[in-house]
Amino acid sequence: MREMTTKSEENVFALPEVSGGGKSSIAASNLTPNQIVSLLDKYIIGQKDAKKSVAIALRNRLRRQNVGDDLRDEIMPNNIIMIGPTGVGKTEIARRLAKLAKAPFVKVEASKFTEVGYVGRDVESMIRDLVDQSVAMVRSEKSEEVREKAALLVEDRLIDILLPPVSSSRDSDDDEISGDEEALVTTSTDEDDPSVEVNRRSRRKMLERLRSGKLEDRQIEMDISGDSPGGMMQIFGPLGQMEEIGGIMQDLMSGLPRKRKKRRVSIAEARKLLEQEEVQKLIDMDTVVKEAINKVEQSGIVFIDEIDKIAAPSSGSGGKGPDVSREGVQRDLLPIVEGSNVATKYGMVKTDHVLFIASGAFHVAKPSDLIPELQGRFPIRVELKSLTEEDFYLILTQPKNALIKQYTALLGTEGVELSFSDGAIREIARIAAQVNESVENIGARRLHTIMTNLLEELMFNIPENFAEERVEIDETMVKEKLNHVVADRDLSQYIL
Repeated sequence: MREMTTKSEENVFALPEVSGGGKSSIAASNLTPNQIVSLLDKYIIGQKDAKKSVAIALRNRLRRQNVGDDLRDEIMPNNIIMIGPTGVGKTEIARRLAKLAKAPFVKVEASKFTEVGYVGRDVESMIRDLVDQSVAMVRSEKSEEVREKAALLVEDRLIDILLPPVSSSRDSDDDEISGDEEALVTTSTDEDDPSVEVNRRSRRKMLERLRSGKLEDRQIEMDISGDSPGGMMQIFGPLGQMEEIGGIMQDLMSGLPRKRKKRRVSIAEARKLLEQEEVQKLIDMDTVVKEAINKVEQSGIVFIDEIDKIAAPSSGSGGKGPDVSREGVQRDLLPIVEGSNVATKYGMVKTDHVLFIASGAFHVAKPSDLIPELQGRFPIRVELKSLTEEDFYLILTQPKNALIKQYTALLGTEGVELSFSDGAIREIARIAAQVNESVENIGARRLHTIMTNLLEELMFNIPENFAEERVEIDETMVKEKLNHVVADRDLSQYIL
């Protein structure tokens, strides 16, 4: 009891109260469809129809939260199929949408899944991945809530290591004291013992030095947690069963005590290690799991890419060969999309209100080549347009994460100021559009290839063989560097 009192006196900052469970993440991001589109415009150029559809789908989730209990569960999400060539923004729209909603998000490729009975990933693994993502997200949020409290507890532990508290000389004789003697002793305080008072003052001074950062490089010896028992255990078998068994084994092993070992570390490193331990102790994992599953069920987003790869074209092999497996994957996917219970290591998860966004180029197959039941579960279809030369110019200049800004920031770290003339940017956009038309249309990804080839020599020579502090890329430089590659079709096919 005396030790607890001493520590509370040293920690002059009040401990923050840990809040309980909050509302869903969708309620936290109360955005109108117009606001959602405006935010998406900061990162994605064009594709107004697709942005409009996903904005409505996201807003409908908020509207559903405010519907009465008798009808709320009956309102199903409007799943979307995005149709368009690669590199036009399909994945980026879905990823940015999830960030805006602060919702669990996972991207999967339909071509990676196999029909039940074949070796490979089963479709339920996408929901397990989504739950893992949600648990990590909620744990991170809870960690931030208790980080200040954990920091104070870490200070206590560090002070105990650097200068252990001294107990009163009477404490060793407590077992021999009884009756009237005990009442007499308890009336006195530790202040009567000089050693305790000296130790208390020393600990306060040590705490001041610790908070001022003067002890960060000092080496100390401390006990740290080792790997959890069975951490190296591997389970082999069909992937779906392996994940489920692995989750059960992990839960069983987590209850066993972890081995602790002594290690010499600096105060700075010890602070990080101890903070992780304290944060883990302060977080209620049952609450984390409960909130994570609720996030998945109410606001989870699954992006299924390359869905056209599991659609058998009508002019194909007539349902023979690999097309049978493709249809099998679609039939396995159907119950997940329409709503079912999926077993995860954290418990059962309902997928009734998870938003599914599918995408595909559909060069060979068409959306109508999907099985009718699956088509019905994706009622919203949006066609994304191919990018034009003007789109490429806007992509290079307008978004917050534009390539021009990225390369400028990279070279800025080397003390070189990089700038592009308007003519140079337009020439880069022209070359990107030309190469996409003549070789293969890979959309905005072509800009990465062109920018890399344009700046390759410059990036290689900085900082050793480059003395200038300012570099301007103009239209002439772009033409000299790239026109001979663009002119040779065979060369551009391999280089650009």
